[in-house]
Amino acid sequence: MTTKDLHYYEPANGHGLKHDPFNAIIAPRPIGWISSRDTKGNVNLAPYSFFNGFNYHPPIIGFSSTSWKDSVQNIQETGEFVWNLATMDLAQQMNATAAHVAHDVSEFTVAGLTAVPCKLVNVPRVGESPVSFECKLSQIIQLQSAKGEKVQAWLTLGEVVAVHIDKAMIKDGVYQTALAHPIVRAGRQGDYFEIKPENMFEMKRPD
Repeated sequence: MTTKDLHYYEPANGHGLKHDPFNAIIAPRPIGWISSRDTKGNVNLAPYSFFNGFNYHPPIIGFSSTSWKDSVQNIQETGEFVWNLATMDLAQQMNATAAHVAHDVSEFTVAGLTAVPCKLVNVPRVGESPVSFECKLSQIIQLQSAKGEKVQAWLTLGEVVAVHIDKAMIKDGVYQTALAHPIVRAGRQGDYFEIKPENMFEMKRPD
């Protein structure tokens, strides 16, 4: 093994670098572009960089919010939300929905996006997005430290109950991930990657 010159730090004592490397190391990360609605009908659309899938059957996705934001509150109230795929051609609109606006102001309007009604949940999806998941809330979990201390972060998990896919993304019965040119988070304040077909490769698992 080649000896490496390592930068070592313990997060509780600071990282000692210009930028915290945590988000850049765990990268790229899918974007949780979450639409929700409160009990009064106000619609919210916001991106979350702590997002992923967690189960196949039933399909369960989740995102973590590092404060109690409108999305979490809305989902707790109604038990429903929608995940929308963020793509390269929607990057600027997705970024616009990260702006802090009044609770009764819809980010769909701010970003110039189309709010399309869903089939099984009373939350709109982003009409311009090639893929959307309608979700029912399964759990909201407040995270805690190794010492058992509660932290200001909530993991919201939802079961995917309906899926919308642009048929242009499906070739010979197979969804083509890179055709949508999804964008993913890569650390710092605004680093992203674009997934392109030419950057994909196949590596089959050993038996």
